[in-house]
Amino acid sequence: MTGAARLSGGMLSGIRVLDLTQYFAGPQATLFLAGLGAEVIQVANPATGDLTADSAPYLGPEGVSLGRRTAEDLGVPYLKRARGKRSITLDLKHPEGPGLFLDLVARADVVVENWRPGTATRLGIDYPACRLVKPDIIYCAITGFGQTGPDAGLKAFDTVVQAAAGLMSITGAPDGPPMKAGSALADAIAGTFGFAGVLAALFHRMRTGEGQLVDVAMVDCLLALVLDEPLDVWRELGLPDRQGNRVPRFSPFNAYPTADGWLIIAITAEAEWQRLLALIGRAELQRDPDFADRAWRLAHNDQVDAVIAQWTRTTATAAALAALRAADIACGPIRDIDGLKAWPHLAARGMLEPVRHPTLGPQPAVVAPGFPLKFSAAPGGYATPAPLTGADNRAIWGDLMGRDVMALKARGVI
Repeated sequence: MTGAARLSGGMLSGIRVLDLTQYFAGPQATLFLAGLGAEVIQVANPATGDLTADSAPYLGPEGVSLGRRTAEDLGVPYLKRARGKRSITLDLKHPEGPGLFLDLVARADVVVENWRPGTATRLGIDYPACRLVKPDIIYCAITGFGQTGPDAGLKAFDTVVQAAAGLMSITGAPDGPPMKAGSALADAIAGTFGFAGVLAALFHRMRTGEGQLVDVAMVDCLLALVLDEPLDVWRELGLPDRQGNRVPRFSPFNAYPTADGWLIIAITAEAEWQRLLALIGRAELQRDPDFADRAWRLAHNDQVDAVIAQWTRTTATAAALAALRAADIACGPIRDIDGLKAWPHLAARGMLEPVRHPTLGPQPAVVAPGFPLKFSAAPGGYATPAPLTGADNRAIWGDLMGRDVMALKARGVI
């Protein structure tokens, strides 16, 4: 493996990944592979580059902006999602493009794409084509609805999938409209499942020598998590589809206003409920036959919440958290981005790092998440910033593949 883009000793050192992905779900999968030391090579259209690199908000010499102000401005999402990767250009619609790509596949271990079903086939670089040149290739295809089924060809974005998989129907206040999650949860989860699928396929190949297609559908991945909740019994039990910040199996379990903010209190055991009542000065309710009965509390959660909120509203967040934690009650503040940046725990865990610009260096005003998995025997993380489009053309097309880079550029192939 060549170049400094991989961490020395990473668990996937020696694994080469060809990254055909755009936007979020696919780049999330390849970002995590890069974080484990794989050589991830982004393959971008020479005419457009990575689409996210030219998407707001931008970061450049003049700071952040919603419109591009300088030639060095790059999209913040790209600067986060392309860390630790390399970049080459290739026009897959050029007559020479598919052949060049398949030559590269022959020297690779993994291909990841997140096009609509049929796109790779039309280009001549789908799994069967890749398998012909590299029988043990692992080909991961991330789509909205999968490679099979009556809805396989539908166009999908994160919110479309959140709606389709039922998440929006259970998100929001009981008397409000369906809501999406605050972040692109369907994309992020599908990318994480894609990462796991590639790791499993690599392990399978190590044992059997077989490559395979990994079919990742965003809706499948999100549904696998949403349906952990027994949604099909809520209505029978008189519970609304949308619970707000509640967890319907427990009471109290909600977000509560404090004198200067909000916090979460989560009670899952009767002993915790008894301690909470003593803490907030309502010990008399410990003997109340209604408040002592979990089923009654679940059915009358508004009354329970009113009792808790009577105490939280008069208490500062820090003081309430200290008292709750002293009583061994699960609780936490509701942090915004400023709170996240100021949280020493994240700093200690290496989970906040300044966004690095390929020409400007670290930009402390914008943070990116660190690599979330911690290993005792191997490093994990992103050794280099997101690359400029085509930064590795000479190293890959020239040094690795032995092609005449200038001639390829002259013909418009790269």
